[in-house]
Amino acid sequence: MGIGKSICVKGLRMSKARADIGVFGGSGFYRFLENVQEIKIETPYGAPSDHIALAEVEGRRVAFLPRHGRHHSIPPHRINFRANLWAMKELGVTRIISPFAAGSLQAHIHPGDFVVVDQYVDRTHGRADTFYEGPIVTHVSPADPYCPTLRQIAIDVIREQGITCHERGTVVVIQGPRFSTKAESQWYTSMGWEVISMTQYPEAYLARELAMCVVGISLITDYDSGLVMGGQVPPVTTKEVLEVFQRNSERIKNVVLEMIRRIPDTRECPCPHVLDHARIEV
Repeated sequence: MGIGKSICVKGLRMSKARADIGVFGGSGFYRFLENVQEIKIETPYGAPSDHIALAEVEGRRVAFLPRHGRHHSIPPHRINFRANLWAMKELGVTRIISPFAAGSLQAHIHPGDFVVVDQYVDRTHGRADTFYEGPIVTHVSPADPYCPTLRQIAIDVIREQGITCHERGTVVVIQGPRFSTKAESQWYTSMGWEVISMTQYPEAYLARELAMCVVGISLITDYDSGLVMGGQVPPVTTKEVLEVFQRNSERIKNVVLEMIRRIPDTRECPCPHVLDHARIEV
């Protein structure tokens, strides 16, 4: 299925359903905003995770979509990432802010810290991870998968708000829904990777295929399997992850809203040009 296909927005004309910035996050990001409009979008890849909420923040049109659904009912390996990104693109979104819960793989990265990741390692399997399935072969490079402009804005805002921020980090993306075994966790730590999560791939790569800017902000909830602390921390549980994530939710909401205020109107980064030399046409 090619990039040129269009989608339908039911109950709302596309001329009115527009946004500049997209945010993958729960309803807590927009419940307090005024004049929020929810729309249902159909895509060639099926339905997105939920309705998209459109709102205005400091004069910018923003689209909010909970990647797991508003009731967190979609496990990571069942998220329709292509539909989520396609819907954002159809609305006109060119920038994606992507916060996500993550476990720490290194002792110096503590629960409650934020990591603005700059690389990912894909350890998933079977996920639909490209829009380019022929007949024109297209190879979009993910060598530097995250937007340098959005990353710097995120780093500045996080630090100004007094949150411990790690400016770089590699996130290893596992399939889920299970957590790691101790052997797997030890391997990831020994490789020097900083954080572990279940959703940045293919989300970040699909955004890049659509020439969007994307920034991944990991919210550290735990030490993965307890190994990075010499086995002194018990293996992670879902209950513990959710408790720390709830404490982080107010902080990341403030970070995202301030980032939206600072994102420039024009894009001077390399992201809009990723397709310039990606296609093999004969």
